[in-house]
Amino acid sequence: MPVMTDVQVVAANATVANVLAGKLHEFISGMTAARIRVFVTGSAAGLNASLLVGGESFAQDQEVSAANRFPIDPDDFTVEAGGYAGDRIVLSLRNTTGAGITARSRVVIDPVG
Repeated sequence: MPVMTDVQVVAANATVANVLAGKLHEFISGMTAARIRVFVTGSAAGLNASLLVGGESFAQDQEVSAANRFPIDPDDFTVEAGGYAGDRIVLSLRNTTGAGITARSRVVIDPVG
C-alpha cells in the first residue's frame, strides 16, 4: 500500500499543476489495478483540488476541507479513483483566494485483485 504525502503553500490565485510530480509512486507500478484514495486539507477556505488518473478526470476543482491540519481518514476524504499499471496520478491544487494557503495532501494506493 504505497502512500504519498505533500505539504506546500499554494500562492494567491495560483495553481500547482501536480503535487505528486517526481514522487516515487506518481505512476502506478507493481500491480495490475489500483484503488486511489485522496485526502486534502488547506489552512483556510478557498483551496480546490482536481484529480486525473491515466488521463481520466475523477474530480474537477472540488473544494477541500479547511481543517488546517494533516488530512485524516475518513474526515478529509476528497476523492477516490481507479487506475492501472503505468497510469499517471495527477493531483492539482488551485487557490481561489488573495492570500497563500498551506495545502496538505495524502494519496493512498491500494492494489486491487
